[in-house]
Amino acid sequence: MSGNKAKGPVLIEMDAQAAEGPDRAPPVPDLMDRPDGRAMRAVITRGAAGPSWLGRLFWGLALGLMGAAVSVAAWDFAMGLIARVPVLGYGVAAMGAGLLIVAAIIGLREVAGFARLGRLDTLRREAVAARATEDLEAARRVVVRLRTLYAKRPETAWGLERLAERQAEQFDAEALLGLAEVEILAPLDAQALREVEVAARQVAMVTALVPLALADVVGAFVANLRMIRAVAEIYGGRAGVLGSWRLARAVMAHLLATGAVAVGDDMISSMAGGGVLSKVSRRFGEGVVNGALTARVGVAAIEVCRPLPFQRGRRPSVTGVVHRALTGLFGQG
Repeated sequence: MSGNKAKGPVLIEMDAQAAEGPDRAPPVPDLMDRPDGRAMRAVITRGAAGPSWLGRLFWGLALGLMGAAVSVAAWDFAMGLIARVPVLGYGVAAMGAGLLIVAAIIGLREVAGFARLGRLDTLRREAVAARATEDLEAARRVVVRLRTLYAKRPETAWGLERLAERQAEQFDAEALLGLAEVEILAPLDAQALREVEVAARQVAMVTALVPLALADVVGAFVANLRMIRAVAEIYGGRAGVLGSWRLARAVMAHLLATGAVAVGDDMISSMAGGGVLSKVSRRFGEGVVNGALTARVGVAAIEVCRPLPFQRGRRPSVTGVVHRALTGLFGQG
């Protein structure tokens, strides 16, 4: 039959999209945001940024005006009360005088706190200069001041005795300062590291367990401020409220200047199963990263508050601090 067509395979043309199979499908996007330590980054950034000159001028004028208004109002109130009821008026005047005395004492404590912090800064600068110039006499003066600073601390008594026994054997500045660092500062370094570990654990727990907005930022800020103040007290730089703010700003500025703010995948995966936690629960992952950044703030606080720079002493490892602080906190690593 002439009308019959030749038989053969039937070809059905398909468009390119229909030809793609499951093996060529694009990967499913990860809708869970990766932990980035938002709370601690906010604390570090805002803590390092000092007020502008315009802000300082504004608050200075505002506080001066408010102080003058309150003082005049209190004076008028006390004088009027004395005129009406002398006994009660004199009692109120005595309370005002007592308030002024307490304010003066608080001011003197703040000044003393700034002086203690300044003494640590001076010791560190003199030690660095003595080591750079190999000045043995300057190093001996630093050691004398260091012995005076920690003479009444029970945890440094044994180290001070060993330093007194071996000090005469050191004939160069670097060896003498290294000996003083090992014998005197080793127990203080251990105490400071414990404070850093406690703060890192606390920030990680608050971030992971408190889902309230801004609660992690407030918790991280308070914990880091307390940690920095505790580290300063360990090294002999106990400060008041204003001194603690100044110290916190110095620590945050040191972090930003050295670029030690970012946390990489290698650090996250090494802390208490952080790589797994960041995939299972974003809050837990945020807790791990915020704890790691808190540890970095603590190590920076140690470097800022320590009267001698690290030479023979072992510089704290952020990874080691975080591992000790967070291992087992959210589960097995």
